[in-house]
Amino acid sequence: MENQHRKITGYRELTKVEVDKMNAIKEIGTALEKTIDALRVHPGVDHRWVSIGETHLQQGLMALTRAVAKPESF
Repeated sequence: MENQHRKITGYRELTKVEVDKMNAIKEIGTALEKTIDALRVHPGVDHRWVSIGETHLQQGLMALTRAVAKPESF
């Protein structure tokens, strides 16, 4: 279904500039995910810290997308 976000409470139409910013953030996320995946297979790496780093990076990327999208809901 096209434009599903219009049916979700709190979402709005994004401008071209905002869409471009969101896509840039998503690209950074993809690069970070590849880095994390590479760390997970590296022997001697503390996987607890990799997981903590992954979670914090996900939170940061989510915060950046919310900064652009400016949802109206909590």
